[in-house]
Order: sequence, then C-alpha cells, then structure tokens
Amino acid sequence: MKESPYALERDLGMQYYATSTPGIGGTLRTVPEDFIVDEIPLAGKGKTTGPYLICRLTKTNWELQHAVKEIARRLNISHRRIGWAGTKDRNARTTQLISLYKVTPEDIAAFSLKDITLEPVGQSNEQLSLGDLEGNRFAICIRNADPEDLAGRVAAVTGAASQALPNYFGLQRFGVIRPLTHRIGELILHGDYEQAVVTYVGLAFPHETDEVRRVRTAFMDTRDPAVALRELPVQMSFERSMLSYLHAHPGDHAGALRQLPPKLLSMFVSAFQSYLFNCALSHRLAEGHTLTDPVPGDRLIFANGRTDAVTTANLPAVTLHLARGRCSIALFMPGKEETDAVTGNNAIRDILADRQITAENFRSAAAFVRIKFDGTWRPISLKTSVDASVEETNVHLKFTLPPGHYATTVCREYMKADPIRMV
Repeated sequence: MKESPYALERDLGMQYYATSTPGIGGTLRTVPEDFIVDEIPLAGKGKTTGPYLICRLTKTNWELQHAVKEIARRLNISHRRIGWAGTKDRNARTTQLISLYKVTPEDIAAFSLKDITLEPVGQSNEQLSLGDLEGNRFAICIRNADPEDLAGRVAAVTGAASQALPNYFGLQRFGVIRPLTHRIGELILHGDYEQAVVTYVGLAFPHETDEVRRVRTAFMDTRDPAVALRELPVQMSFERSMLSYLHAHPGDHAGALRQLPPKLLSMFVSAFQSYLFNCALSHRLAEGHTLTDPVPGDRLIFANGRTDAVTTANLPAVTLHLARGRCSIALFMPGKEETDAVTGNNAIRDILADRQITAENFRSAAAFVRIKFDGTWRPISLKTSVDASVEETNVHLKFTLPPGHYATTVCREYMKADPIRMV
C-alpha cells in the first residue's frame, strides 16, 4: 500500500493506492479515442414493445447531461423524456443505450448533431433507469509513460487488479475540472439552497479559463445574476438556466436549483454519499486492514444484495467465501433511514456528526430533489482481469467493470500521477 501525495485526491477521500510500486506516469485522454467505453446492456432491453424508443447513443467529447439536453432540444422534446442506465465520461468515445419517450425512428433518422449518433435498436414499455446495465467494457491508452522498467511496473499492477484495488469513486464522480458536486450535495442536505447556487455558479477553479474564473469570482462577490448572465459563455447552459431564473425570481434559490435536470440535481447528494464512502474506505486502510481480509464487525455483501455481519465465530467460513468470490467486504453509504450500519462505522459516523448531518437531512433532500436517497452497501474492493500491453511508451489496457465502478480507479493505480493528467 502507498499513500497518494496529491491534495485533490486526499480531499476527495482517495488517500491510498493498493500497490507500492512506482507509478508509470503518462497521460490519459490525449485524444478522446484513448478512452473508449462500451456499455454492456441488460439482456432483453429494446426487445419488447412500448412507447419508449431504445437507441444506441455514441458520443465523442460530450458530457452526458449536456448531450441529453441538446438531443432533447433538437428533437423538440423535454429532456425528462430521455432516460439512461449509466453516466459515461466526457473526454472519451462512449457508446450506451438511451430511452426516448414517444420518439419515432423517423425522428431519429432526421436527427443530426456533431460528434453524436443515435441508432434505434428497439422499443420498450419502460424507461431506462440508472443501473439498468450489466457493466462497461473499456479500451484505454495511457500515453508517454515513464520508460524505466515499464513492462515490470505494468505487470505488477495488472496482478494486483486481478486480486483487489480500492473501489474508490473516481474524480469524475465529483467533477473533473470543478470537483465540487459533493460540496453542493452537502449544502442541499443542510437546506442552504442559496449557498448551493452561489457555489455552483461562483466558485472558480484553476483549470478554467481566465475569463470564466473572472466572471465566477465577480458573481461570488456581488451575487448579481444579470451581470453574470450577460458575461458567462453561452455553452455554460446549466449556470445560465439558474441565473435566468434568479433574474426573473430574485431570492428563489430553491427554484433556481430546480432548473437543473433532476438527475443532475440528485447527483449532488449522491456525490456527498460517495465522498463519505471514499473517506471511510481510506480510514479502514489507514487502520491497517486490507481489502480482502475480514475482521469481526465487517459487513459482507453477496451477489444477490444480501448482507451479513462478520463475527469471530463465522470468520473461517467468511474467509472461505471471500476467497471463492462469493461475497465482498462492504461499507454503508448512509441515506434517509436510521441504521446501525452508520452508527457502527466510526469514520462515517464522525464525519456526519462533525458536519451535523442526520438521516433527517437526507429525508429533506429526498423531498426537495424528489428522488429517494436510501442508504446502500458498496464493496470496498474491485477486481478485474486486465489485458495490458506496452508499445514503446504507450500502455494499452482492456478490461470490464460492473456498474458503478470507475475505470479511472484502475488507471490511477498504474499511473500514480497528478489526477489532472487523467481527465
């Protein structure tokens, strides 16, 4: 195990690597085709009849929420009529299924948008929802890696990936250029909608352009939506939607937040849950526990979602189940229900207490966002069989991950580089 030296990763709870070998460095996503994602759909999707047209969406260098909004605009429908199973990377070439309510194949035939293609594949009687996928296949190229013993270092991490890597939520879960979604989520949990809007619109980050940082900072100082609306670039549609609403409805910050797509709004709160998980996982590793060796008090999650507790009495049997891949050690991501899974986890309990967040805050946020925030268990480790090859100073990786697992979590283990080089 090795500690991350990067402040951004530590701030997001990603404090450790599983391997202690030196990183290969390099850069991800020199071009979008260096990061290819193909969704593995659930069997039978698009094979029935119904009002939902199922299409294969292929996009290059598009953030999904912006792509959906633009697709809806071109088709002259509400973005709420579009559903999807998983959120894919922006700086990449990605393929996935989406559902479109009461849209016809003829509508799709007339559709045209740069770097986006839609291909009808069938109909369904229900909308695609988050999680309706088997997983994702990745084909990734890390360019300009450190040539010293490159093959050896790649082999070391490849071996570790087949056993266990920390199942962190990756940087893109929190925002790539502006890693603040968990901050917005925490503000929503506290009902501080004004500060949530001001932070989303006004908090500037170093890798934005000088002009955008200037406008954001000015809005943070003056909170004048008219000036910011006049000066923000037109492509910053989410900020502009909130500012337009505030300009027409001064002081209604809750209404301004609700101008965002519901799924994006819900992602703020779930990002805070993700932050809690990362912190709790790092806390476990800091205490000297491994990803695969159970200790009494741990919880297990099985493939069917069932959970069980580790005790001194069942420790030998649990160890055998883990070795055979029947279950994984898991941590609980808290939500709107009171549970011993929170009170029994020191790291999460302490963070929640320090920030004065209870199950009631999650219930209030669920009512505001109109999406449930039930607590859920998540495995602390991921493992995958990586097909890795080295071509001069470029490293090619092919692997598959289940839903909700991050390819960048695998890549960071190889690279051990400044996270900005992965975006």
